[in-house]
Amino acid sequence: MQTNFSPEQLKDPAIARSNEVLRTCVHCGFCTATCPTYQILGDELDSPRGRIYLIKDMLEQGRPADPQTVKHIDRCLSCLACMTTCPSGVHYMHLVDHAREYIEQTYQRPLFERVLRWTLAKILPYPMRFRVALLGAKIGRPFAGLMPDARLRAMLEMAPKVIPPVSRNDDPQVFAAHGPRKMRVALMTGCAQRALNTDINDATIRLLTRLGAEVVIAEGQGCCGALTHHMGKTAESHATAAKNIKAWSREMQGAGLDAVVINTSGCGTTVKDYGHMFRDTPLAAEAKAVAAIAMDVSEVLMKLDLPHGAPQGMKVAYHAACSLQHGQQIKTYPKDLLKRAGFEVVEPKDSHLCCGSAGTYNLMQPKISKELKARKVATLEAKAPDVIAAGNIGCMMQIGSGTGLPVVHTVELLDWATGGPRPAALSDEQGVPILR
Repeated sequence: MQTNFSPEQLKDPAIARSNEVLRTCVHCGFCTATCPTYQILGDELDSPRGRIYLIKDMLEQGRPADPQTVKHIDRCLSCLACMTTCPSGVHYMHLVDHAREYIEQTYQRPLFERVLRWTLAKILPYPMRFRVALLGAKIGRPFAGLMPDARLRAMLEMAPKVIPPVSRNDDPQVFAAHGPRKMRVALMTGCAQRALNTDINDATIRLLTRLGAEVVIAEGQGCCGALTHHMGKTAESHATAAKNIKAWSREMQGAGLDAVVINTSGCGTTVKDYGHMFRDTPLAAEAKAVAAIAMDVSEVLMKLDLPHGAPQGMKVAYHAACSLQHGQQIKTYPKDLLKRAGFEVVEPKDSHLCCGSAGTYNLMQPKISKELKARKVATLEAKAPDVIAAGNIGCMMQIGSGTGLPVVHTVELLDWATGGPRPAALSDEQGVPILR
């Protein structure tokens, strides 16, 4: 694609990078075949190719974002299926992230929308604030139908039936490896996950230490920055990401780290991109070093040689999170691990399509999100599984709200198969909501 940025514009590193991405595109249209929003809406401007044209025009002209451009960029899930499909290697992620930052800087959203986005940015990345918000949503959930705005209804409906107790395993500490130490890793405990489902980190720690990894919960780590990054709130996303970089760098420079383990694939895609995000900052070298050892938990488990297990007599429908299969290009590891542990693994039709969660997308674009959820749930249930497994908390919450089947994280099943407790979602026992 031909671009016409001025030499002055190209002095801006963000513009220069977007120019590189735009010039890679040959507008072939292969991306439209795998874009979820294009599949639903049928509007060229709601396809990656259409959005690329809108972004190009906006950036080249150097004009403030207009309502039409904002509408179609906001509708993008950032599922990155287009990057998997693209034969030219267009790095759409960097382009749409820049567009969102540009929109945030140049476009005045309606007051209600500004308040909504500010609220999400100030609550979701902070586990205790999120817990309080979930408790409020839980109380207000019976009145969701009275809410005049679909986004407010979606927020109330998001509240889980049970708010889990705080897990002290998420506090800064070190968990010793069982037997000879094979690796020393830092576990990213995340933010929303610590409020929505504490079993995931607990299972991850048990599993990693059982297989010979020393697990460090680093002092000072927190949200990866993805939620605010995808809202275009660069200052906020970089501030939280910088805390992680500094926390893990201290461990790398101290006792050393073989990996930063991430069990929420949406976070993993962002952490692996820290080198790009901080390329022109004083943290560039440290960010690049952290990104280089960031791994999804499935990557680490492949290195630790998960033992083969006897047949479990359980059919698992594996949902491939977009951030894992498209963002990180990890497609087979979770399935391989589940099969090795003794589970029968099946995949739904159109497994490359998004479930509609996508960070805050299910809250900001509830209509499109619900249609994507319905499609995903239907294809998963068609496989008649005993349980659904995924590697991302957002997907788990999204799919779980649309099916009666139990939904668990992949590591919960692997932990159970290797000696850990049965996942709570597979148990008839009901937990007690606790807020600490």
